[in-house]
Amino acid sequence: MSILSIENIHTYYGNIHALKGISLHIEKGEIVTLIGGNGAGKTTTLRTISGLLKPREGTVKLNGEDLSKYKAHEIVYKGISMVPEGRGVFARLTVTENLEMGAYSRNDKGENSRNLERVFTLFPRLKERRTQVAGTLSGGEQQMLATGRALMASPNILLMDEPSMGLAPVLVELIFDTIQQINKEGTTVLLVEQNASMALGIANRGYVLQTGQIVLSDSAEALKSNPTVQKAYLGME
Repeated sequence: MSILSIENIHTYYGNIHALKGISLHIEKGEIVTLIGGNGAGKTTTLRTISGLLKPREGTVKLNGEDLSKYKAHEIVYKGISMVPEGRGVFARLTVTENLEMGAYSRNDKGENSRNLERVFTLFPRLKERRTQVAGTLSGGEQQMLATGRALMASPNILLMDEPSMGLAPVLVELIFDTIQQINKEGTTVLLVEQNASMALGIANRGYVLQTGQIVLSDSAEALKSNPTVQKAYLGME
């Protein structure tokens, strides 16, 4: 049984039909990527999984359990955390306070301390800046903080929305190396990313979305060699 399965999801923004019957599955321990152009439905998919949007049709199941009855914060309790597009850090709080906000669903102080140490090990720069106000961090540091905050909830599945957006190439490589490390430590990852080449370089499998529908799904290697993907998303002719 898949750790996460989405079946025939239809999600709307008012009268706008954003997701048109998409289905996908993620196995435990995978990195799966969603690629597609702007407006394809990638962020909407993550927001639907996390409970921020409720589909009009279809189901989202975690380990076979339908999540439709749960609110977004309850889905975090179930083991799904999201790193949002644009980072969304609490600008007036310190680095440590931001990370503590990520652990609101956890009452185990020992676990929270271990998670904090894990985050500081993954991102030594955050440890150096732990008393610094988040709004004064660089874009790359804020991305580290948003990722660390999501990890503080001890997720089984980490949803990541455009983690490389606006970052310098050297920081993009660091973020993708960290995603792989997080995955090796046991967290399943669903990655939305405009940089299709980087995403397919670390993913096990991928789905291609166009106008709210999945038009291709395959192993990452197969997608990288697919002429349609190469032309549309990898900048190859």
